[in-house]
Amino acid sequence: MNEATTKQYENDGSQYDDSEYDVVVVGGGAAGLSAALVLGRARRRVAVVDAAEPRNAPAAHMHGYLSRDGLPPATLLELGRAELERYGVRLLTARVDDVRPADPGYAVHLAGGPQLTTRHVVVATGLRDELPDLPGMRERWGMDVLHCPYCHGWEVRDQPLGVLATRPGSVHQALLVRQWSDDVVFFANTVDPSVEDRERLAARGVRIVEGAVERIAVADGRLRGVELADGRALPRAAVFVAPRFVPHDTLLTALGCATADGWVTTDPAGRTSVPGVWATGNVVDPRAQVITAAGTGASLAFALNAELVEEDVRAAVAGVRVGV
Repeated sequence: MNEATTKQYENDGSQYDDSEYDVVVVGGGAAGLSAALVLGRARRRVAVVDAAEPRNAPAAHMHGYLSRDGLPPATLLELGRAELERYGVRLLTARVDDVRPADPGYAVHLAGGPQLTTRHVVVATGLRDELPDLPGMRERWGMDVLHCPYCHGWEVRDQPLGVLATRPGSVHQALLVRQWSDDVVFFANTVDPSVEDRERLAARGVRIVEGAVERIAVADGRLRGVELADGRALPRAAVFVAPRFVPHDTLLTALGCATADGWVTTDPAGRTSVPGVWATGNVVDPRAQVITAAGTGASLAFALNAELVEEDVRAAVAGVRVGV
């Protein structure tokens, strides 16, 4: 993100103190912006701190988002930030390097910048896709090396497709991709499908190619096919691969938030095990698409505001009693 764009996403927040907030949202993707929108409209003092490194930046378009199907991901974020500014939400392009308990609430430390104090923290920092270490893989990621057929299958329908196996579950991915094309090759790579899985793939007309994959062949700025270590090369228009999802959850785990199976756990509203710390989007749900993340962000905000209301009421009652 260049300097001019960064400045465009920062307002002055002059209607309230620059460092004290009801809620600081860490992460400015669909989940974080959606939560901030609901909270801003509820007249809460909200800041969104975003490192401007969206997971879906390589993708030219996003899909499956009602009324926004085909919109570039960056455009969705532009529109969302503009909406937040109408409600006085402060937008900061920065990286949060630490969140610590304070009295009351939390202190949010910005890398090389100020400290924000807040009653509650929402972490919506997403995840990163850890791809197989093959030439061409990262270069074409999000363009014609793909993960989600629901996101990209329509655009490559009826073309020669490949599925690069990274784990036994890749068989399911191949059977799913088969819905979009009748020419699907399953590159077994280092995976040895079971007898049952081989039967299922064959029954659906998915061809299995054995042998280690050497590279994703790229020429003239596009994917050309898949090359194997034994020298074979198979032309493909697109290749699907299941990456390893790695959540950006350091802030949450450092605060002691409970985890299960490598992921921070939340209740249905988005509360973590640490009071006042909330999480939403891909940082806690690897399966959440853009529309899902936006919805869970909004749902979290409703619950969080209700909790803030209860805190406000308790403080007001305590003040009246002291006055009496």
